[in-house]
Amino acid sequence: VGFVKSGNLLSISGQLPLLNGKLAFIGKVGQEISVEDANRAARICAINVVSQLNAACDGDLDRVVKCVKLGIFVNSVPDFKEHPQVANGASDLIADIFGDAGKHSRAAVGSASLPFGVPVEVDALFEIES
Repeated sequence: VGFVKSGNLLSISGQLPLLNGKLAFIGKVGQEISVEDANRAARICAINVVSQLNAACDGDLDRVVKCVKLGIFVNSVPDFKEHPQVANGASDLIADIFGDAGKHSRAAVGSASLPFGVPVEVDALFEIES
């Protein structure tokens, strides 16, 4: 499922860099994908997180109290070390949209592979009003 509500917490499943139903980026960061393109891919993932959030809030994003945490998974070569720069694509978008309520904890984690060969996947945890 795209999201699960538990009390005032909303967990959003991992979102891929899908634009208009198609994968915008495919490849491994540090090999086929640059840090800049991976940052763009993370931003697209975050847009899809917000889309799921909007659906979960019945179209009322004013119900968002706080972005608690983002998980950013980076499909990268073994010696890649710039995970934070990739993750900033998602983090910056959430902070831009929600202001102080968008300031969150996060994990930026390297991965040997991700679904369909995408460079980035982002999941999220939000607190929302009932």
